[in-house]
Amino acid sequence: MIARLLLVGGGGFVGSILRYAVSGAVQRWSDSASFPWGTLSVNVLGCLVIGGLGGLADARQVLGPEARQFLMLGLLGGFTTFSTFGYETLTLMRDGQFVRATGNVVGTVMLCLFAVWLGYTLGSAR
Repeated sequence: MIARLLLVGGGGFVGSILRYAVSGAVQRWSDSASFPWGTLSVNVLGCLVIGGLGGLADARQVLGPEARQFLMLGLLGGFTTFSTFGYETLTLMRDGQFVRATGNVVGTVMLCLFAVWLGYTLGSAR
């Protein structure tokens, strides 16, 4: 159990650093403070990478449990949890669970927006 935690934690450490570097570089490159291009870029890139890794793991069994934990949970979890959301939604759709997939998308977006609003409201209350 400790080894698994270290794999995920180590991957998360690397992923968080990469998120900071990539997001910041893209945001500076875009020269636009009015849209979060950096965040969008890490979310899309994270989804692309987790989809590719998931496809490789499922089709060719090239990733063992430890590699999946480090890369998919740790590194990409630190890079963007949106990648996990995308992969889990795709898995639901692939398994024919379209209502659950739709519920996951709508529920996640609406509840997260509400949670951000609520947190902001509570945090900025005087």
